[in-house]
Amino acid sequence: MTLTTVRIASILLGGCLAASAFSAPVFAIGDNNSTMPTCKKGEIYDQKTKKCVKQQSANVSDENRTDYAYSLAKDGRYEEALAMLDTVKDQNTAEVLNYRGYATRKLGRTDEGISYYLKSVKMDPQYAKVREYLGEAYVIKGQLDLARDQLNTIKAICGTNCEEYQDLNAAILDPSKI
Repeated sequence: MTLTTVRIASILLGGCLAASAFSAPVFAIGDNNSTMPTCKKGEIYDQKTKKCVKQQSANVSDENRTDYAYSLAKDGRYEEALAMLDTVKDQNTAEVLNYRGYATRKLGRTDEGISYYLKSVKMDPQYAKVREYLGEAYVIKGQLDLARDQLNTIKAICGTNCEEYQDLNAAILDPSKI
């Protein structure tokens, strides 16, 4: 290599490193496959202002509260997730019931979680995420036939390439993945 080639390569490499050092993570908000940032206890992430605000003074929507509860649960903060769900005005949505089921199941209360999942399924039978979590609860209970029923339903909803199908299939094949 010539000295000029080395210099150009060094400049390009340095530019790439600088660009990656100054880039910030991007959080997709509003769907079941993503999570938003979590804040310290007593705060909630406000999707409009894109920052953590005090929970009591927050004027955020039920959808924002529901999404944030799911983020807390995915972060292992199950009790906080349940407390956040308690602040949602409309408790009777498929998402609230699903996330309540997820948090209670993760706390070891699998039967209680299943009861929330079943209510969610009644509200929205085409909601693949609740089908995945219900199937995982059945795997935990050793009811693989019921888990496979959920897997087949997910296949009819979104095929075999969707995340819900792949995650539940992996849990059925290897329950330690739950």
